[in-house]
Amino acid sequence: MNIAVFAFTAAGRDAARRIRDCLAADGDRAEIFVPARLEAPDCAVYIGSLAAFAGRVFRRDGLIFVGACGIAVRAVAPHVASKLSDPAVLCVDERARFVIPVLSGHIGGANRLAHRLARALGATAVITTATDVNGKFSVDAWAAERDMHISSMALAKRVSAEILTDDIPFCADGPRPDRLPEGLVWGESGALGICASVYERAPFEHTLLLAPRKLWVGIGCRRGVSAERVAAAVDGVLAARHLNPNAVRGAASIDLKADEEGLLTFCRDRGWPVRFYSAEQLERVEGSASGSEFVRKTVGVDNVCERAALAAGGRLIAPKTALDGVTVAVAELEWRVDFG
Repeated sequence: MNIAVFAFTAAGRDAARRIRDCLAADGDRAEIFVPARLEAPDCAVYIGSLAAFAGRVFRRDGLIFVGACGIAVRAVAPHVASKLSDPAVLCVDERARFVIPVLSGHIGGANRLAHRLARALGATAVITTATDVNGKFSVDAWAAERDMHISSMALAKRVSAEILTDDIPFCADGPRPDRLPEGLVWGESGALGICASVYERAPFEHTLLLAPRKLWVGIGCRRGVSAERVAAAVDGVLAARHLNPNAVRGAASIDLKADEEGLLTFCRDRGWPVRFYSAEQLERVEGSASGSEFVRKTVGVDNVCERAALAAGGRLIAPKTALDGVTVAVAELEWRVDFG
């Protein structure tokens, strides 16, 4: 994590140093910001109003204010946008006795960070979110910790409200864990439920679909293919296999396509990282279902899309499909539901 820590008094600066050291011990990066009167060699000075400067660091993973909660609220208020994008915001008193999540307790990880800091500082984490206080399953926090796409924040909010009084049915791909957390029951029908799947599934009247990003899309293409043609081929395969586009982790291809503008533009538009492998690397991959001698003579390996998807990891769940100069295959990384 990359975290900004703000302090406003000498005692607060000392507490900020303790916080920084605790975070560094876990491999996180923390930078301390202080007003000019507290300038020190190991601290940066923020210029201008605190609220304006907070906006400059608001894209970091977290902001920690050593001081009153009101300071934090006023500093971040102009920049708050969405539960899906806001960073974790916490307050710590200058004697480091209490750690208080202020914003993004679940998806942003503020509650989790508060517990970490409290343990390291010998402090008390002050958690106020209803599901945590009542010992119930926090669906948005669970999904965020496992890099799952949440289909609807409105449904996530509804689940968090209803789970306080009623058990919520839950289903998922793959084997079931031995136990479910408090507030969940196994089920695949009902008015409201949660489904964790790489597939487009809606077993409930109102399904909160959580998509783990476990799919790699292997792509082969002719030289000069457009981004639109790549998109049409990929979307066609995903739709035909009922695969959730939000479960895609990234794309993969042969290194001869590393400068293919249509492929690169498509991946950039989707926000997908793309991995490129040499023909030698692809040749060593096992599990490809189809091959072509023409492709081998052209690029040095008999199949690009299947081998590239498999090289990125997992098992092939959508074999080669060719459409308008583009070939597509999909592999799924191994994953399972866990509540540890």
